Amino acid sequence: MTSPESRRDDVVETLHGHEIADPYRWLEDPDAPDTQDWVQRQNEYTEAELAGYPEREWFQTTMSAILARPRAGVPAKKSGWYFVGRNDGTQAQDVVYVAESLEELLDGGRVLIDPNQLSDDGSDSLGSFTVSPDGKYFAYGINESGSDWTSFRLLDIATGEPVDDVVTEAKFSEATWLPDSSAFLYLHYPANQRNEGTETESLSSGYLMLHRVGTPQLEDELILGFPEHDQYFITPEISNDDRYLIVHITEGTDPATRVWVYPLSSDGLGEPIKVVDEFADEIWFVRMAGDQLVLQTDRDAPRGRVVRSGFDGVFTDLIPEGESTLQAVRPTASGLVTLTLVDAAPVVTLYSLDGSGATPVNVAGGAVVGLTSSTKNDELFVGLSTTTDPTLSYVVSAATGDVRALPELVRGSGGFTSPEITVTRQIAPGRDVPFFLITRSDLDFSTPRPTLMWGYGGFRIPVHADYRPGWPAWLAAGGVLVITNLRGGGEYGSDWHDAGRLKNKQNVFDDFIAVAEHLRDTGVTTPAQLAVHGRSNGGLLVGAVMTQRPELFAVALPGVGVLDMLRFHKFTVGAAWVSDYGSPEDPEQFHDLLAYSPLHRVQDGTAYPATLVVTGDHDDRVVPLHSHKFIAAVQHAQSAAAPVLTRVEVNTGHGFGKPAAKIASEWADLLAFAAHHVGLQPPEQ
Repeated sequence: MTSPESRRDDVVETLHGHEIADPYRWLEDPDAPDTQDWVQRQNEYTEAELAGYPEREWFQTTMSAILARPRAGVPAKKSGWYFVGRNDGTQAQDVVYVAESLEELLDGGRVLIDPNQLSDDGSDSLGSFTVSPDGKYFAYGINESGSDWTSFRLLDIATGEPVDDVVTEAKFSEATWLPDSSAFLYLHYPANQRNEGTETESLSSGYLMLHRVGTPQLEDELILGFPEHDQYFITPEISNDDRYLIVHITEGTDPATRVWVYPLSSDGLGEPIKVVDEFADEIWFVRMAGDQLVLQTDRDAPRGRVVRSGFDGVFTDLIPEGESTLQAVRPTASGLVTLTLVDAAPVVTLYSLDGSGATPVNVAGGAVVGLTSSTKNDELFVGLSTTTDPTLSYVVSAATGDVRALPELVRGSGGFTSPEITVTRQIAPGRDVPFFLITRSDLDFSTPRPTLMWGYGGFRIPVHADYRPGWPAWLAAGGVLVITNLRGGGEYGSDWHDAGRLKNKQNVFDDFIAVAEHLRDTGVTTPAQLAVHGRSNGGLLVGAVMTQRPELFAVALPGVGVLDMLRFHKFTVGAAWVSDYGSPEDPEQFHDLLAYSPLHRVQDGTAYPATLVVTGDHDDRVVPLHSHKFIAAVQHAQSAAAPVLTRVEVNTGHGFGKPAAKIASEWADLLAFAAHHVGLQPPEQ
C-alpha cells in the first residue's frame, strides 16, 4: 500500500542565519478541516495495514486479558479515612473506595466515587484527590479526555453526596487545604490561556489562588503570581504542625527551587519569609521539627541529602549524601522515611527525626509506585510494581518497621497469568550505560532473539524495571525486553541528569545507541530483530536514534514524542522544557537543537525502520503536531519497503487517565507491529 499523501507547502523561515523549510506547518492546526481529513486518512491507512498482521489477534486477546485482571492501587489514610482505588477488570477507570478502618477497607469498603460515571466513553478521569483536615470533604480533580486541564469538585465523605462547589481552569495542582478546612489552594490559569495546540506565546505562569468552600470562584483570593515571569510553577504545602504555608517555586521543569514560608494565623497569611530566594538547587519541604524546617535537597550533594534549616536558609545535615540516590522523603509519626535508588532499584528506609537509627523496610520490587505517611499516625503505606505486576501494597509500622502485605485489596482473579521472568543487570561498555535485560525464564540465548528496547533519558526522571501493561504480553510472546538507564535521567543524581541535557543532550542518544550496539555485538539480538520504544521525551529519543542510525533498528515506536525541536516552545506548556532542551530563541542552543531535532534530521531517500507513531488528539502537553509533521516527513522520505504509520487516538491526551480498553488496544497494535517486523511469533492461542 502507498501511504496517504501529505501536502507540502512552500514555508521557509530564516532562523539564526539558517533557512528552515517547514512544509507541514499546516498540520499544526488540529481543528483545520485539512488536518482532520489527514488524520482520518492516516488512521484508515494504519488500520488497513495492521488488519493484515497475523500477530495482531494474539496481542489483542492477550492485552485484553491483562487489562481485565482485577487490580488495586496503594491505600492511603487521610484525616481519619482510608482510601484505595480498585478496578474489577471491566471498568475504564479505577473506582475509589473509602472506609473508617483498614480492615473495613480490606473487606471491601464503600464506593465513594466512580469516575466511570463522569463520561459515556470513560475518557474523563480522576486526576487527584485530597481530604480536608476535619475529614468532611473529599476534593477531587477531573481531567477531561486526558487533558491536563482540571476542574475541582467536592464530596461529603460521610454521606457520599456532592457539595455544590466547583473550581475550573486549574492545572498542575491538587487542592491544598487550610488547617481549618474552610478553604483550599490551587493553581489557576486564566481561561484565555486554554489553547488546544494552535500557536500562542505559550502557556504563562499560573496563579496560586485561595478558594473558600461555598463561595463563587470569582471571589477567590490571589495569594501569589508571577505574571512578569513566563513558566513559573507554584507548589503549595501546609506544614505538619499547621503553622505555615510552604510554597515551592520552580521555573519550567528545572529542578532548582525557591522556598517561601507564609505564617498562618486566624487572621490569614502573613508576609512570606523567603528561606531560599534563588534558583540554584533542588529543595523540597518535608516537615517541621520544632522551629526547624526539614528539607530534601541536592545542594552540595548531587545524589541528594536531608537537612534541617532555620528560616535563614542555613542547612545542617540530618541524613548526609550517600552512595545511593535520594528520590523522596516523607514525614512519619516517628520521624522520616526515605526512598533511595541503589543502581536504579528502590530501597525504603525509616529514620528518627534526628536522622539516626536507619531501619530498612523489607519490601522489594522494581519501582515504588506509592509512598504515603503522616505525622499523625504510625501506619505507612508502600506500593511497588514489578515488570509483570502493577501493584504490590504493604502497610508498615513507622515505629518498628514491621511489614504486612495487603493482597486482600485485590478483589477477584483474572484470566492472564504473567510468565516467570529473569531480570539481569548489565552495562554497555565504552559508555558504561546500565540496563535491565528481562526475559521469560525458560528462554535461552543460543540464537539472537526479537528484542524491544525502552528508554527515556530526561528531566531527572528515573527509569526502573517497573510495570507497563505491554511488558507481560511482550515477555509472554517470547520477546526480550531491555530497559535502559540513560544520562539525563534521575537514577544517579543531578550530575547524571546534567550529563544528558542542554548541550549534552546528544549523550542520551549515544547511550541508547551504545546499548543497541552492545546487544548486537553480544548476540542478544540483531538489527533486524530490534525494536525501540519510548514516550514523550522518550518519543524524542526514538525519533532521534532512528534518524541518526536507521540501520541499527528494525522498528521504531515513538509515542507522544517531542519531535520538532525548533517550535516545541510555542505550544501549550512547551516553553517549560527549555531547562532540558534549551531555547530555540537562543542562537547557540538553536544550533544544538537543530543538530538532533528528529523532524529536521529526516533525509529524503533514506531507508528508515518500520515506524509506528502514536499520539492522542487531546494531548495538550506534547501537542499532536509533533507526531503529525514527523510522520508526514518520514513517509515522504522513506526509500525502504518498511511501512511508516501513525495512530491517532480519539479523546485521549498524553497518556494519563486513558480508559483501560484504549490502553489495551494501543499496546496490542504497538506490540503486533513490532512483532511483525522483528520476527517474533507469539505462541498459539
